[in-house]
This record gives sequence, structure tokens and C-alpha cells, in this order.
Amino acid sequence: MENDAPVRRTIRSYVLRAGRTTVGQARALATLGATFLVPFEQRRLDWRVLFGRDAPTIFEIGFGMGEATAQIAAALPEQNFVACEVHEAGVGALLRRIGEQELKNLRLVRHDAVEVLEHMIAPGSLAGAHVFFPDPWHKKRHHKRRLVQTPFVRLLADRLVPGGYLHCATDWQPYAQQMLDVLSAEPLLANIAERFAPKPDYRPLTKFENRGLRLGHGVWDLVFRRINAPS
Repeated sequence: MENDAPVRRTIRSYVLRAGRTTVGQARALATLGATFLVPFEQRRLDWRVLFGRDAPTIFEIGFGMGEATAQIAAALPEQNFVACEVHEAGVGALLRRIGEQELKNLRLVRHDAVEVLEHMIAPGSLAGAHVFFPDPWHKKRHHKRRLVQTPFVRLLADRLVPGGYLHCATDWQPYAQQMLDVLSAEPLLANIAERFAPKPDYRPLTKFENRGLRLGHGVWDLVFRRINAPS
């Protein structure tokens, strides 16, 4: 496999939806953005330079309003976190949480996560990756927009260190099955469970997930480990 082969996409897995940025979010962008917001550039990030230390680095894709991301970063201060989100309101909301909770181990990139992986993340440099509740694109004609597809998984697996993990979660069962099929077919990844995994302790329940569980909706977690490249 070519480590740096780009993922060619003409269809985005997200849509930039109109939304209002609150005064607090705008203030956080203005005051904390220079410190915690990393601009997209076509060059590899150096974790030691970015965080001022050597530590395992976790990459998160699509953090929404950042509540779970902040909780995980606060609970695991010994790890670094780089999180991608395209929506300004969500970036502002998480920057606000960073300031309120005085989180030092979290950096944000407001850009398409696939391009960040292609250009800014070196092969074999991530200890883990989180893809929590990506848009399921329910309609069949939109399934091609789903993030978890074979080229994306191949790219992400290449960026993990041997032994590093990929953790996906969804509350849409057909997407969960697609994720399982795609992840299981990637030769660089091995499932830690027979099928779906128990929810790891570090992933908090969001208020939306709690509401769904009360209504009887399911949530499926998948955790795969990076193995050495086949000879």
C-alpha cells in the first residue's frame, strides 16, 4: 500500500449548514483561536511542537458541539487530542469549553478531516482515532456520502501506529453494519470483539444518546486495532 496515496473524493461526507454562532462562541474564537485552533496547511504536524511534549495523540473526526470531546480530554490528561470539525459554532463551543476547563491537551482544526489526514497527519503517528456518530445519511441515494468507506478506512489505518485503535460509534443500525463490514475488510485492522464492542469507559454518554436509550434506541460501538502490515 502506498502510505501517502491521496483519497480521491468528489462528494463531501458533510454539508455546511447555516447556523448562528453565539456571542460566547465568537468570543472564544477570537480569544482562544490563536492558541488552540490549528490552521489547515499541506505539511505534517509535529506533536512535540504542537503540544510541547511527547505523548500519545488521538485524532477525532466531527465533534459537534464538543461536549464529549472536552470530557474525554479532561479525563485523559496524559494524552494529546486533535479534533476536526467544519462548523464554526461547534468549534467556538469547544474552544469555550477549553477555556472554561483549562484544557491544555486539545487542539482543533476547522477543516475537512480527510484532507487533514492526507496532508497533516504522518503515517504511523496516531495512537487512536475517534469517529463518533457521523452523519448516517439515511436515504439510500445518499449512502455514498457516508464517511466510513473503504478508501477513508484505509487512509486512517495507515495513520495509526501498530497497536493503535480506531473507535467508531453510531446509533443507526444499518450504518453500524456497514461500518462493521468495511472495517473488517481492511487488512491493517483487527476487531477487538467478535462483532460490536462494549462501550469503552472513556466515551461518555451524550444527552442525545441518553435520550435515545430511554426511548429504546440502540447504540453500536466498534473498536479495531492496527496490526502490522501483511508481508
